[in-house]
Amino acid sequence: MRQDTHVPSSPEIISNSHGTSKELIQMPTILYRLAVACWVGGTSLFTFVLTPAIFKSYNRDMAGGIVGVLFPGYFRWGLVCGGIALATLFMSSTVKHKAISIVIIAVMLAITSVQAFVIEPKAAALKKAIPSFETTPQEDPLRVQFRKLHGVSAVSNLVVIGGGIALIVFF
Repeated sequence: MRQDTHVPSSPEIISNSHGTSKELIQMPTILYRLAVACWVGGTSLFTFVLTPAIFKSYNRDMAGGIVGVLFPGYFRWGLVCGGIALATLFMSSTVKHKAISIVIIAVMLAITSVQAFVIEPKAAALKKAIPSFETTPQEDPLRVQFRKLHGVSAVSNLVVIGGGIALIVFF
């Protein structure tokens, strides 16, 4: 025997006896957590899985070219996820230690911005000026400059991942 079930209308979904649903109140927090998880997950995947696989599968010059093509999208991903995380954090009423989370996200966004708009363009210009990473000596001044930028970028990347993990685990 089939029972008719009541399908709530939009006003019933949005409101309850207090005027607002718990789910609607929690939506900014859900979006905040999703944005942070996507940011950290994407950054971790690129750093620990994709980049090593590309460098293992291709010679250094080819792998560097592939990763170089991916970098602009990679940094845009971080900036978009970070922007969404920050915006939804401001709207959230259920995130603990909101001020600390805002500072962590702001630092992560600042680092990602420096990577995207300062380090990556300089590294890309150096890569173009180096004929080949396989044949150009490591002590070549351009390679030395590139290696320094790469080191700063790698440490920055790890700091962003660490900040994201802290947000997920502690806040």
